Order: sequence, then structure tokens, then C-alpha cells
Amino acid sequence: MALTTAAGLAAPGVAMAQGRPGNALEGFWRTDGYGLVVAVSGSRLTTYDVTAHSCVPGWTTGTQAGPAGPDGTVRYTVGTDAMSLTPKGRNRAVDHEDSGVGTKTLRRLDALPPLCTRPAPNDPLAVFDRFWETFEENYPFFAAKGIDWHAVRDEQRRRITPATTVDQLQDVLVDMLRPLGDAHTALARVVDGRPKPVFDGQRPGTTEHTPELTERARQAVAAQLTGPEQLFAGDRIGVGRLPDGIGYLRVSSFGRYADGGFQEQVAELDRALDALSAAPGRLSGLVIDVRLNGGGSDALGLHIAARLTDRPYLAYRKVARDDPADPTAFTRPDPVVVRPSAGRHFTGPVAVLTSSISTSAAETFTQALMGRSPHVLRIGENTQGVFSDVLLKTLSPDLMVVLPNEKYLTRTGGTFDGPGIPPDIRTPVFTPDELAALRDSALSTARRALTEDPEDTANTANTAGDQEPQRQQ
Repeated sequence: MALTTAAGLAAPGVAMAQGRPGNALEGFWRTDGYGLVVAVSGSRLTTYDVTAHSCVPGWTTGTQAGPAGPDGTVRYTVGTDAMSLTPKGRNRAVDHEDSGVGTKTLRRLDALPPLCTRPAPNDPLAVFDRFWETFEENYPFFAAKGIDWHAVRDEQRRRITPATTVDQLQDVLVDMLRPLGDAHTALARVVDGRPKPVFDGQRPGTTEHTPELTERARQAVAAQLTGPEQLFAGDRIGVGRLPDGIGYLRVSSFGRYADGGFQEQVAELDRALDALSAAPGRLSGLVIDVRLNGGGSDALGLHIAARLTDRPYLAYRKVARDDPADPTAFTRPDPVVVRPSAGRHFTGPVAVLTSSISTSAAETFTQALMGRSPHVLRIGENTQGVFSDVLLKTLSPDLMVVLPNEKYLTRTGGTFDGPGIPPDIRTPVFTPDELAALRDSALSTARRALTEDPEDTANTANTAGDQEPQRQQ
């Protein structure tokens, strides 16, 4: 997600396309979708956030890592992540980020757009308009949420005057974000050059993820395990055993597993997965628990899925909004495939536990398991309902905004954005009564389902929540 997020990124800069011999990527590029202009100069890569009437320096800054490959591919280090740009002829290039899935297409520009060659205005009205236009051109879900974004602008813009303070402007923008009920929207203040969140969206009815809930939930799980969890990745992953030879894999995050880049994260994840398969006794089934997982890298979720199949299959297809003036226009679907990893795979029965806290990469992981055969039984509650990578867009020297611009399509072209992925078997998840009694109905149900006749389990799945969502227009 190097072109879309700001985690670990350096401050924005302006690149001059002065040329480096032999680098076919020198110059200026615009992405299909994503509202980005990319500038490559020498060993530096910088970005600009653009709308129809605005251009400001973006937050992604990369430094070339090593020489270009035989096909012209150049790798850039971006904070702790890395991305690769591969030229496809003179006027097209493809971007792939290590911690993300899929690709983005870039098209060469003759020059930096004129809006990007002069300072952008930062008065309150200009910042308000930049915010509104950023959503107008990129956000995919206004129609699905029944929100008239133009009416919102007309109502809220009246609150802005030349004397409006940053605090007052912040309040207006939060009032515009809150009705979206979207956990992939946020507003941040820039403090000492870094964004500090001041508002995070959330679907109404979401369980609050507190340290107390986490502790009680862990105790409820421990009551069913045959021994203590083995902890990995700074306690973000737990491996244990349930009765009847069933394995238990808790994944509380899809990131920050280790110091270093993406390969270090993968190595730590593999340590946990190897421990799961190395436990004494044959694994008769597996429960994967992502109920307290707030997201991270989609690629790490695919890495787990790759250990659970011996044949490739489609996880989902990604599209991004691609026409600022047409909310129904998207990029060509980019298929993301689960490919079996090297070595041993577990192809037996699997259940995944989900909740309203299961967000973002926890949801793309759950969606990726839906194409597996045999069927992965989903137990618990609907997931949060946000799947897209996020754009982190500069609004002014003081404010930044986060928003989604992608859909993760099912095999029939629908999405689970909004309501989330439904379970096959709905159970209570971390209710006050359950936690007070150290009871975990979802885990108990998974244990029973994985030890019953596989045909009965399949019938349960087929008659419950495995229907495709409606196709969104």
C-alpha cells in the first residue's frame, strides 16, 4: 500500500524530473484511480494528491533500492515497506507493493500538471472544497449508503467563513464523515509532521474494542484450550490446541509482527504456522480466530490461506474508482489468487471466528477463505464491512483525511462493504453475559462443528449465510 497509506512515510517533497540515465521510469505519471501523480527523479519517488481543482504534495516518498532489474523494474523503499515499479513500454507502468495485493496502473504524463507547479491555497473554504472533492472523486459508497454528497456540501459549506479556525473546520469535517459509518474514514491533525487521528469512523453497533474486553476474551478462550497458547509476533498471534486434536490459531493483527520490512513479517508469521503444524498429534481440524483483529496487510492474510489449500483459487477481484465524474466507473478487475505455498498444507476442516471488530485485512482474509474447498465455516457475527486499501490525503498543512476507493468483488461482482461478511452460524460474541461467565459460544460451536459429520457441516453452511451479496451499482 505504499502509494495509498502513510505508515512510516517521510515528509512530502517535490521531485524534479531531471533524469537518470537508463531509468525508463524518469518523469511524471498518473495512476488509474487513486487521485495520485507520481514523480520519479533519479533515485527519488514522490507523489502529489490531485483532484479536478487541487494539487498538493502527497506523503509517499520512496528511495530506490538497488539497480533496475533486467525488465526495468525499480524497487523503492518506503518507510518500512517497499514497492516495485515496472515499465510496460514507454508510457505505462505497473506498481506492486510488498504488503499489498494486486497492482496499480500508471500512465505517463508529458509534464507535471499546472496545478502542481504552484502553491495550493489553504484558506478554510479551499480546504473544505479539497476535502469534499477528494470524496466526490474517490469514495465508492455514497449510493449504497443513501447519502447525497452534494446536499451535504451545500449544507455544511455555509458554516465556513474566512475566519473559521482549524478546530472549527475540523468539527465541520467530522460532522460530514460521521454519517458514513465507515471504519475506513478518518480525520487527522498534522502534529510535528505526523498525522494524529482526531476521528475514526465506525459502523453503528460495533462492539468497542477495549483492553478489558481483550483480557476477558482471552480468558474465555483459555478455558477451552488444552494448554497455554504459544505466543508469536509480540502476542499478536497465538497458537494452541483444543480437545479432539483441533488446532487453534488466534490472529489479532495482520501486521507489526517484527522489526524490519515485509519479509520479516512473513518470517514471523511462518514461525507461528510451523508451530501449529508441528504440535504433537494429528491435526483433525483448525479454528482461526480473527474476532479481535483490526486489520493490516492483506498479503499476510493470503499467506495463511496459502497454507490451507493444495490448489490455486480466486480470493477476490479488486477494482478502484477510475473516473472523478462517474461514480459507477471502475478500473478493470484485478484478480487476486490464493496459490498454495511450498511445503505441507492443511486441507482438513477449518472454521473462522468473526465479529464486528474484525476489520479490513481480517475481512479480506475471511473473504479469501470463502473460495477454499472444503468450505471454511464462518461462526460468530458479521464482520465490520470495510475492505479497501485506504488513501491518506493531504488537505492542508494542518489536516489529513483517510478514505477508501476500492471494492473487493465476489465471484458474481457483489461486495460485502457496509454490512460485512455474514457468518454461516450466528452466535453471541463477547457479550457482557458471555464474558462475565467466561463463556465463548462461538468457539464452543466451532469445536462441535469440526467434530461432526462433514456432510452435516456442509449442509449447515449451505443453508446459512453463504449467499452472495447483491451486486452494487
